[in-house]
Amino acid sequence: MYWSTNQPELTEKKIAMAAKAFKTNIAVYTNPQHDLWIGEATPTLQSVQNAEDLKEGQVTVAIRSTGICGSDIHFWKHGCIGPMIVSGDHILGHESAGEVIAVHPSVKTLKVGDRVAVEPGIPCGHCEPCLTGRYNGCESVEFLSTPPVPGLLRRYVNHPAVWCHPIGDMTYEEGALLEPLSVALAGLQRADVRLGDPVLVCGAGPIGLVTLLCCRAAGACPLVITDLDEGRLRFAKEICPQVVTHKVEPEKSAEELAKAIISESFGGIEPAVAMECTGAESSIAAAVWSVKFGGKVFVIGVGKNEIQLPFMRASVREVDLQFQYRYSNTWPRAIRLVQNGVIDLKKLVTHRFSLEDALQAFATASDPKNGAIKVQIQSFE
Repeated sequence: MYWSTNQPELTEKKIAMAAKAFKTNIAVYTNPQHDLWIGEATPTLQSVQNAEDLKEGQVTVAIRSTGICGSDIHFWKHGCIGPMIVSGDHILGHESAGEVIAVHPSVKTLKVGDRVAVEPGIPCGHCEPCLTGRYNGCESVEFLSTPPVPGLLRRYVNHPAVWCHPIGDMTYEEGALLEPLSVALAGLQRADVRLGDPVLVCGAGPIGLVTLLCCRAAGACPLVITDLDEGRLRFAKEICPQVVTHKVEPEKSAEELAKAIISESFGGIEPAVAMECTGAESSIAAAVWSVKFGGKVFVIGVGKNEIQLPFMRASVREVDLQFQYRYSNTWPRAIRLVQNGVIDLKKLVTHRFSLEDALQAFATASDPKNGAIKVQIQSFE
């Protein structure tokens, strides 16, 4: 049944919902051998039905939509991202939204039936980054889907209510997209993109595209986006007609590529900021070569442990090089932007699969030939 001890009376709608039978909790797993499978997960069906496992401050969320992130593909295919290594059976997924189906008595901010987006990080709340509001730097954080912490690609999850953000009548798809939107918002805030800034966005993957939408909403102009894939560049033009697209030619050096971007796409203007969303060495180098004197290269993308950079170019041009690790305090802002129509994320979801078909979803997301932008896995009772 649906359960909550701080709701003495259930509406007829909730009584009808409570009559529905729960399904066994299943999840999408990988392991160090790069297997991918669907198996049973916690909380168990019995504990979901009776809310046995809920701790103080927690709610149970029935996950309705989860996006596949590039990190999920990395953990599956490569077994690691830098020092984050898959060492055992591991549940993937951290871009999720769902419905609250159980509430611990201590929780007063949420109720059964609320639609929420799940912020996947659980910081300690006591270290310096936490106490200074930069909890993304918490070294004790439990970030769901980062090994060894299990992720959100399952039917049900128990999660602290404070990290479950109400989304009102927003769709679950949009709620799941608040996570990549939070990444872009954190980048824009620290990069200090301003009205009228010429901005280069490197990479037209999901994060690059959301960053592009945010740059446009922030008033950056002109806007240029680069990618190796013409299909992704066409998609960027569809969702942001104002952007100029520039196809990367791999045979060109970083300096040659930067000169081509400036002359052909910016009309001779050097960008004030380059939002680098690939993490690729060649792309970061081209960004350094492209920005103006005193410009900024802001790296959102995740790459290799060590890369080579055009050091002297950055030095003599006083280029600021900054990096980003996740986000903090972005979710309420992200929700407002979507609810008020400032950022429209709907077109980013190109493929949808049921949780039972998650293996096909991952095959689709991992093969560039499929033209997927954001693949979402959905689970409904």
